[in-house]
Amino acid sequence: MGQDRRVTTLDALLAQARAGMRRLDPEETRAAVAAGALLIDTRTDVQRRTQGSLPGAIVIDRTVLEWRLDPLSPHRIPEATGHDRVVIVLCRQGYSSSLAAASLRAIGLTNATDLAGGVEAWLAAGLPTTTDPEDVRY
Repeated sequence: MGQDRRVTTLDALLAQARAGMRRLDPEETRAAVAAGALLIDTRTDVQRRTQGSLPGAIVIDRTVLEWRLDPLSPHRIPEATGHDRVVIVLCRQGYSSSLAAASLRAIGLTNATDLAGGVEAWLAAGLPTTTDPEDVRY
């Protein structure tokens, strides 16, 4: 007979990813970045051009996120200084960022979280964007 296949819904996957994770609202995100948290933008180029860039954000493609932020990785960014570093992931609406933050927590980044509502929540809160050159890491 066939293999036992366990199927979950996206809602269940998101609930699992967010379990035990304190997600931040836009003002909390802004304050955490001012206090030294890493703000990681995983949006596409098109999304960033359309919505704008967030002050202090480091752009890292979702496909290499874990390698760039794991302090034990030879491919980490210099800011990935320890597993206790506060990392806030953001995306357009706050869905894929939850999955990304859960992946970071799974590799030991215990203070990884995301911006609830994503950049759309940031913009709705009236917080600023920037036209400064983006800090894009490959």
